[in-house]
Amino acid sequence: MKLIKMSHSCVRLEKDGRVLVVDPGGFSEEDAAVGADAVLVTHEHPDHFDEGRLRTAMEADPAAEIWTLKAVADQISAAFPGRVHTVGHGGTFTAAGFDVQVHGELHAVIHPDIPRITNVGYLVDGGKLFHPGDALTVPDHPVETLMLPVMAPWNKISEVIDYVREVRPQRAYDIHDALLTDLARPIYDRQIGALGGSEHLRLAPRDAVQL
Repeated sequence: MKLIKMSHSCVRLEKDGRVLVVDPGGFSEEDAAVGADAVLVTHEHPDHFDEGRLRTAMEADPAAEIWTLKAVADQISAAFPGRVHTVGHGGTFTAAGFDVQVHGELHAVIHPDIPRITNVGYLVDGGKLFHPGDALTVPDHPVETLMLPVMAPWNKISEVIDYVREVRPQRAYDIHDALLTDLARPIYDRQIGALGGSEHLRLAPRDAVQL
């Protein structure tokens, strides 16, 4: 499996000539989902869900499909009839040749005065990779590669470190990093790397690694 990091929380996974894209939102490249056989969306916030980017991908490949939770599916099902699948916690499905399990139900707390929306995470190929969306969900399955939300209005670095400790992946790659300046990155790299207990790694947009 090849992992390609796009900007912010978007990642592309490639295997056997097929492409799975997770969270091509408004902070990611305009072509982030182009070429995808399947797209997964974790929740409705615009930095994770952008209808224009989805439309570009769906028009590029009439066979491409989308898997997402109800809040997003309700907004796009009419635009892409028969190509949007609604999922929830505990669900399993196969998309673009990848086996996917759904974990989680709610977005992390931004502030007690802000109502929580729904959010799901996706465990790919039996734990090869886990993308939690905007939550610190711990799947009930070992994780090899954790996509780690490092900087958000809803988290702080102590929570990020404890999340890595709880999931105990072999490695963690940064996502949700568009708000993190280059000046601050060494602080996060040093503290998460030293205290998380797992290999902590970072990819620039469009960088790729084999998992």
